[in-house]
Amino acid sequence: MCALKILPVEQIREADAYTISNEPVSSIDLMERAAKACFQWISKKVSKEKHIRVICGMGNNGGDGLAIARMLCNEGYDTDVQVIRHTDNPSPDFSANFRLLGDLPGLVITEIFETDPDIDVEEDDIVIDALLGTGLNKPAAGFPGRIIEQINESNALVIAIDIPSGLFADKPVDRRKQAIVKADYTLTFQTPKLAFLMAENEEFTGNWKVLDIGLHPEYLELAQSNNLLIETADCRSLYRPRHNFSHKGNYGHALLISGSTGKMGAAVLSAKACLRSGAGLLTTHIPGDGFLIMQTSLHEAMVSIDPDDTHFSTLPLLDAYNAIGIGPGIGLESETQAAFKLLIQQTSAPLVIDADAINILSENKTWISFLPPGSILTPHPKEFERLAGPTANHFDRLELLRVFSMRYKLFIVLKGAYSAIASPDGTIYFNPTGNPGMATGGSGDVLTGIILGLLTSGYPARDACILGTWLHGKAGDYAARKMSMEAMLPGDIIENIGNAFKKIS
Repeated sequence: MCALKILPVEQIREADAYTISNEPVSSIDLMERAAKACFQWISKKVSKEKHIRVICGMGNNGGDGLAIARMLCNEGYDTDVQVIRHTDNPSPDFSANFRLLGDLPGLVITEIFETDPDIDVEEDDIVIDALLGTGLNKPAAGFPGRIIEQINESNALVIAIDIPSGLFADKPVDRRKQAIVKADYTLTFQTPKLAFLMAENEEFTGNWKVLDIGLHPEYLELAQSNNLLIETADCRSLYRPRHNFSHKGNYGHALLISGSTGKMGAAVLSAKACLRSGAGLLTTHIPGDGFLIMQTSLHEAMVSIDPDDTHFSTLPLLDAYNAIGIGPGIGLESETQAAFKLLIQQTSAPLVIDADAINILSENKTWISFLPPGSILTPHPKEFERLAGPTANHFDRLELLRVFSMRYKLFIVLKGAYSAIASPDGTIYFNPTGNPGMATGGSGDVLTGIILGLLTSGYPARDACILGTWLHGKAGDYAARKMSMEAMLPGDIIENIGNAFKKIS
């Protein structure tokens, strides 16, 4: 598996320098390559009937913008350039590209100084934001901040080059102290920025696209990163095809402890997803009142009936099971908590822990240290906060997730857009599949079932988390395409797990 590395700004600069030295290629030609990638994307999306205003700063991001403006003008786009003179020290590549614009007939270049009035942007314009880029080391304020505010106030469609101006790539922003461009699209180079994966930055990045600008593959291969973005090819490499002579015993026996009175839907959804994900056998341990619900909803699952009619109170025998899932719909009864504690004490099988089981752990934090190493937790953000404590922002939460996973030797799937999968080795994998239509009760129960099914059928815990989260999101994408985000249900995700598998098999 070789997921897409998310590199910090320092390593991106090193990648540029390595490419320049070892390809070899000049800095200005590498900039030309980046600008061409942006131009090609823009030319496919933007009509020539639109007026394009390229707003450039004085650094290399501004140089990118000038090169893009030249290419657009040469291709017949109605383009003008506004150069924001926020420094007396332009970068050499900016200056070189600025000189190249001088011979272009019809291209209007306006230089804006701090004492000048507002920039000229209309609501119907397309704005190319090439003001500040990734070199930002302090909040955008003053003259550049004023320009950013004017871009946002214009309500024009904005395409940011590499990163929206004013946004830090690797650390949180303080909205009270800095201006940030609110882009509709962000065209970033070679690797995504960590900031793009944080929920609080969606209003700034809009839809982002990674453009390959040909940075040296040797550097990218050797670069170390503990933040990775999962790609389809990664899941294809993890997928294990079935052998012709295999039988149900080859794919394990799962135990799913789930359900309580009024919450049997969670148990059914999780069980269906488990069987759709490859488990050879599944036994659901459910309270007595749920027996008929499970047997009529899912003929393929076996049932172990708890002595209590309304909730989980007693462990079944555990010897037969390859993996155990617990949590969907089990509630927080004192008997349930005591039985969960016994499970932790008595099993060495890998656990998938979700929902109410995570909430029970949050109330009994000393139990966490006794979970079998390699167990998997699948909290949503609020559940993780109850488990590990509050944080000031998503960057801090990400680091807390990493530390928590390493400390307790657990895999943690922090659910949400770009779900973060923390591994005990300190690596975090981000999942790009899925959509807002999955933000509905029951979707998390489906994820628990998918991961349990993969774990039971022989996938290692890390691979079960990565592949399971990707399949869950991809199935959700198929469901949204068919049903719409508003109308889709968790059951629609289950019905499309097969389509997700087909994508990688």
